[in-house]
This record gives sequence, C-alpha cells and structure tokens, in this order.
Amino acid sequence: MKLLESSCFEAINNALSIQTSGITIFGRIESYSCKMVAAEKVLYKRFTADTHGHDLQALSPPQTLADFSPNFRRNNSQSGDEGITLCDTISRKTLFYLIATLNASFEPDYDFSEAKSHEFSKEPSLQWVMNSIHSNLSALAGDQYQVLRQPLWSAVDDEVNLPECDIYSYNPDLSSDPFGEPGCLWSFNYFFYNKKLKRIVFFTSRAVNSLYAGETSDFSMEEDVY
Repeated sequence: MKLLESSCFEAINNALSIQTSGITIFGRIESYSCKMVAAEKVLYKRFTADTHGHDLQALSPPQTLADFSPNFRRNNSQSGDEGITLCDTISRKTLFYLIATLNASFEPDYDFSEAKSHEFSKEPSLQWVMNSIHSNLSALAGDQYQVLRQPLWSAVDDEVNLPECDIYSYNPDLSSDPFGEPGCLWSFNYFFYNKKLKRIVFFTSRAVNSLYAGETSDFSMEEDVY
C-alpha cells in the first residue's frame, strides 16, 4: 500500500485536531493505492495459502445496526431464516487490503497482520456513515466541525468518488484496539474502497479525555496490539 500525498488532506488533518471542553479529538484522513509493495506481496501469499478454496470471509454486522429496523436485511447477506440479520462477506484480497492499510497507517507501533474478518464490518450506506461521524464529531466539536464538514467530504469524494465506494469499518475487541487507552471516549476507523480506482481512503478518529491526551502523541502508541 502506497500513501498518496495530498495537501488538501494535510490541511483537513490539521483541522481535525480539536480541543474543547476537556476533550481532545484526534483525527486524520489518508489515501492509499492498493498496489502492493514487495513485503506485502510476500504477506499476501502467506495470507491466502490456507484458504482451501474458500475465498469469502464472514464480516460482523455494524455495531449500530440495531438503530435500523429489527427486520432490516442486507442485500448481500447470506440466506437464512426470515427476520434474522446475517453478516456480509468479503473476499480475502479485499480483507488483505484493509489489513495492509491499517499496517501502513499505524506502523511501526502496531502490526495488524493477525486481524480476522470478524473484526471488520461492511457499512449499510454512505449516508449512514456520514451521519455516524457527524454525530460523534459535532457533539464534541460543535461549530469547529460544522465549518470542516463540507470541505472534508468534498475532499474525500474528489479522491475516491464516494458513490462508487464500498465502505468498511474496523471494530476490534479491546485487546486489539489501537485506541484501547485510558480516557478514550469513542473511536472509529472507516475505509472508503473504490475497487475501480484501486484506492482506499482511511478515516480514523478518536476522542480522549484531555487529562490523558498528553500521554500519547497523536496516533503513536507504546504497546503492540498483537
């Protein structure tokens, strides 16, 4: 995965560092090409070596899927009993792209190579994701986020053409969470994947009690996840 430089994203990332009412918000948006570097090609061969012909992997439902109707069903879900919400699936190649993006974004502090498909979800819609992000950021950042909201999404759309994207999220358990630190109020990790462009925009953010925010420098952590 190659990080694609963007002066527009750099400006937005600066604005996503917000301190207000005893809370510090850290956020960043990065764009990656899905072209694998040499080391990733080796990891990919290992990653797909024991598939036994099973390319599709099961994903977890989005954490807040309950906000929809209890009878909400996904178009791409596996078949099952009527009224039961089933998970989406993901190809191993796409799953590898998500894991490689995490590795590229958080290196050298974390290694996500052992992450499993059930730690990821496919999101129901772009609007749902935008609303979820808006709810988190506007509740704490208020007008500071409102000013940033339109240029932020315009920049992401310019980079990956949002209507053509599949959107995934990373929702690990506490032991695997890079944001599982004292004082973390919430966090999110979204991947906007345009298969045609072979490009992923990664949007990650967290809110931390300011009493703890000084213990870490932005997204740099001290301990490994695995």
